[in-house]
Amino acid sequence: MIGWGTTARTAAAPINPTTRELQVVAGLYTSEQRGNGIREERLVHNYLVEAGLAARIPKGIRIWEETLRDGEQTPGVAYTPEEKVRIARVLDEVHVPMMDVGIPVVSSEEARGVRMIANAGLDATIMAAARTVRKDVEACIACDVDEIALFTAGSDLHIKHKLAMTREQVKEAAVRETEYAVAHGVDVSFVTEDTFRADLDFVVDLYDACTAAGAHRAVVCDTVGVMTPPGITWFFEQLKRRLKPTELSFHGHNDFGLAVANSLAAVEAGVAVPHTCVNGLGERSGNASFEELVLSLEALYGYDTGIDISRIYELSQLVETLSGIPVGMHQPLVGHNAFAHESGIHAHGVIKHTATYEPMQPEKLGRQRTFVFGKHTGSLAVAEKLRGRGVEATPEQVAALVKLIKDFAEARSKGDQQAFVVSFRDRAERRRGVTDEEFWTLGQKAGLGRPKTAAK
Repeated sequence: MIGWGTTARTAAAPINPTTRELQVVAGLYTSEQRGNGIREERLVHNYLVEAGLAARIPKGIRIWEETLRDGEQTPGVAYTPEEKVRIARVLDEVHVPMMDVGIPVVSSEEARGVRMIANAGLDATIMAAARTVRKDVEACIACDVDEIALFTAGSDLHIKHKLAMTREQVKEAAVRETEYAVAHGVDVSFVTEDTFRADLDFVVDLYDACTAAGAHRAVVCDTVGVMTPPGITWFFEQLKRRLKPTELSFHGHNDFGLAVANSLAAVEAGVAVPHTCVNGLGERSGNASFEELVLSLEALYGYDTGIDISRIYELSQLVETLSGIPVGMHQPLVGHNAFAHESGIHAHGVIKHTATYEPMQPEKLGRQRTFVFGKHTGSLAVAEKLRGRGVEATPEQVAALVKLIKDFAEARSKGDQQAFVVSFRDRAERRRGVTDEEFWTLGQKAGLGRPKTAAK
């Protein structure tokens, strides 16, 4: 909860709450100071701060932004190099300290985009990703990046079925390519995939070997999002006891909706560099959301991330537009409903004081609250809307209008909404890469025949 303001808004006009602005004082939320010697009234508590839980967060946390690498691996997303530069510039302007901007070996256009960002004169550390394969590492070096996120399999499942290698071969390749990159003047963050399902003794040995070879950071990945906050805490306690000194980083996926919670648990456990994607983009169900993690640290823990949070909504909308992935209606903080109110009880509370049903002021991240008029609307929201537009109304007229609004909303057909859902699902299916028909048409151009059996 940060910076309580005094102005609530509808789409049409401002509403001035009747209570005073809240101020944050050592984690306590209080009414406005009322003169010297007059004790402030404590209205709400923040037990994360009061109980000392926020003090667990280490100093020097830096966000590692993955929107341009893992975010682009969202099914159906493909940025042009120019679009990548646009996003990278805004990320840099809001003071993201480091960003992984792609895998140059993927294509010539991918390499061009990485190189453009690396040479754009940004303040952020520009990283690119590479397998522990020489051509991957050389492609990163050729793009003039500051750092390589060098990744390999951590779990035996990945080692056996994806790489078809032995543990010894994985370690040998990792050390060899770490040494090669460092020898060419590029920093290395060493990454193991599927770390949390790997043999702990093996990944410790692997990290230590790469640290000795010159890597300056160990990136630990919950690749399929199977950990929980207590599990994260336990794992890093075990890892830190055994690992040679190095900076720790956490990359969490959101398969069970726990990526942000796990990232917070990781930083509480001493991890300095959590990974994020704007709008929670990423493989399958995505990665830890940039806006959710940053604002959780800022608003709940009172931690200054250094990020310019006033532009978070702008950034979210840019990524939504360029990725083509719509932000969910009720997605936290940046979703359409995140600061919208219809329920009469909630709207009444927000009009009286915004803190009653909002955890923070929407203006802080570049948004405004809205009041939706429908089945659950109450009289105060209607009266305030009328007053805001200079329309005088008696209590009886307000009550009549409220009833008309409720009756209208309940009688309205859901046909348009249902048609939109069907259209959206169809669109989502068609935009996920090439269609089946397009696949076989392209196959014919490659000299292949069409299948004789229909798709199942």
